[in-house]
Amino acid sequence: MTSKLSLAIIIIVAIFLGFFVYPQAWNKWDDWAPPFRLGLDLLGGAHLEYQADLSGLKDQTTEDAMAGVRDVIERRVNAFGVSEPNVQIEGKDRLIVELAGVSDINQAISLIGQTPYLEFQEIGSGAASQSFVPTGLTGKNLEKAMLVFDPTTGQPQVSLKLDEEGTALFAELTKRNLGKPIAIFLDNQPLSIPTVQSEITTGEAVISGNFTPQEAKELATRLNAGALPVPIALISQQTIGASLGKESLDSSLKAGLFALLAVALFMILFYRLPGLAAVLALLIYSVIVLALYKVIPVTITLSGIAGFILSLGIAVDANVLIFARLREELAAGRTLQQSVHEGFRRAWYSIRDSHVTTLLGAFILYAFTTSIVKGFALTLGIGVLVSLFSSLVVTRGFLNLILGPRAEKHRWLF
Repeated sequence: MTSKLSLAIIIIVAIFLGFFVYPQAWNKWDDWAPPFRLGLDLLGGAHLEYQADLSGLKDQTTEDAMAGVRDVIERRVNAFGVSEPNVQIEGKDRLIVELAGVSDINQAISLIGQTPYLEFQEIGSGAASQSFVPTGLTGKNLEKAMLVFDPTTGQPQVSLKLDEEGTALFAELTKRNLGKPIAIFLDNQPLSIPTVQSEITTGEAVISGNFTPQEAKELATRLNAGALPVPIALISQQTIGASLGKESLDSSLKAGLFALLAVALFMILFYRLPGLAAVLALLIYSVIVLALYKVIPVTITLSGIAGFILSLGIAVDANVLIFARLREELAAGRTLQQSVHEGFRRAWYSIRDSHVTTLLGAFILYAFTTSIVKGFALTLGIGVLVSLFSSLVVTRGFLNLILGPRAEKHRWLF
């Protein structure tokens, strides 16, 4: 494949990705291309910090307990309908929950913190007929809960599906209490007290009560979320308004645009025709990076935008190294063709070393820091990888396209 054909393919793909990044340019794509995923500081929402009480751990390790807390809260937040929540462990006993776009913060806090305790109890015998006896069948034996409607009355109910242990317990419980009531307690309050009509061996039960459909749905959601492995307490809460997030986004976009224009102006004035080739490569670089943000997808935050702007500088830096070598070769009396070849060859080692060290730094930041820094590290790492392609392939393709006898007569342009 010739260099001209390769460059043509790159340009066509870049145009395609441009519509993918900005589908509004062609309205037919508006519903097809996914939007950018914005973080809490740009979209607005809530930042919650919880501390877990690990003092009562017995069989579990600290890591397993915190992983369990994170998984349960992720299920609860997903059930709440939050788009792309960020739930992560920080330190030994802290949990950070970021809910972008959430308007009812109190409802979200309530859902995260609640631990519904479901328990089946038998009616006590003797004079204390109103007492109840625990059976050992609890919410831990629950596999699935869902909203259903009574086929006779049309009343909303919550259907329960028990696990293998719960199925065996429930079968024994219903066999032992034929013709007698069994109480279903939720958070230590009797919710339903049905009478056992037959032995139930399928592991299925129904909670009935004076539910509205919304109440039954919320109860099923809470039950599906499960119980937390250890208690947690909310120790910090921050709310970011949508208007403040929009202001931050607008400011960040302006900063990125100004940075791109400043870099483009410098490259063209200082390096002339190669600088123009570098600017074109930089535009393709930006389109590829932004498309990757959508495809991966990357949650874009203020720190992530900072990483992207810094990666623009790194992408340009590779071109600066190449063009500096190119000028040295031209000053030594080589032809343009030879100078371009030697410029890329001699600059490669410096470009490789600088990019590898930056990638190592980005990896360490991503692996061992908090969510705010992770966004910066991720966008920086993606930008560094793409900059290798843009500087060594795209810029070189543009330069090779303009080389020839005519360019040799106008060496001052280089």
